[in-house]
Amino acid sequence: MPHYSFKAAVFDLDGVITKTAKVHSAAWKKAFDEYLRLREQRDNEPFKEFTGQDYLAHVDGKPRYKGVQNFLESRGIELPFGDPGDPPDKETCCGIGNRKNDAFREILKIEPAEVYDSTVERIKQLIEAGVKVAMASSSKNATLILQSLGMDSLFESMVDGIVSAQLGLKGKPEGDIFVTAAENVGGEPASSIVFEDATSGVAAGKNGGFGLVLGIAREDNIDELYANGADKVVTDLQDAPCEKLEEWFVEFSRKKQN
Repeated sequence: MPHYSFKAAVFDLDGVITKTAKVHSAAWKKAFDEYLRLREQRDNEPFKEFTGQDYLAHVDGKPRYKGVQNFLESRGIELPFGDPGDPPDKETCCGIGNRKNDAFREILKIEPAEVYDSTVERIKQLIEAGVKVAMASSSKNATLILQSLGMDSLFESMVDGIVSAQLGLKGKPEGDIFVTAAENVGGEPASSIVFEDATSGVAAGKNGGFGLVLGIAREDNIDELYANGADKVVTDLQDAPCEKLEEWFVEFSRKKQN
């Protein structure tokens, strides 16, 4: 059995384990475009649709309500933050966020989540080698999705948006959720690897002090991932066999210690 220098591996969900990033993007577009159309009709504001670039720049990887706030601010729109219990038709950041969540769940009913086989294979290989594996995601649906796929048993710890709210953890780009996930399985960030596809996520791995932050460029965003804190970037984990992970971990963790 191979022995690796790193003790724990923390995986983001959307875009890393599951192919749900596109579902999130579609749900955000539905929620935001509906709201922007309302402002066009009611306030005579020019309609400018929510785009894939808006998704990557303002909401990808971030806690849901913070994502709403970030995007609206980018359009010069100020709304009350509101309360997580706000109905989806309430004109608050939480209300729009809840509208997005309703859209996300509806899309998932029609198109169940799919997985990246290369990621699942890598997770199983790491477990076999004795590496502790955890999942950390800003999404409040993350654990539900893994349970629906029968994959929750692979992870010794799952820190999702619900757990984050309960513990009062700061969202990405702060490192809280990754650090908590690593510590839950007995690892220290410096002896662990983070796997992320979002710029806010690699920034969180860097801010959390992880030995290796591996970016996965699903959206032709290699340069952006490097710029925000990724040590290495691949387009899929088939390009990051366990031997390479060990090599990169040793290289970058030593650099960070010096």
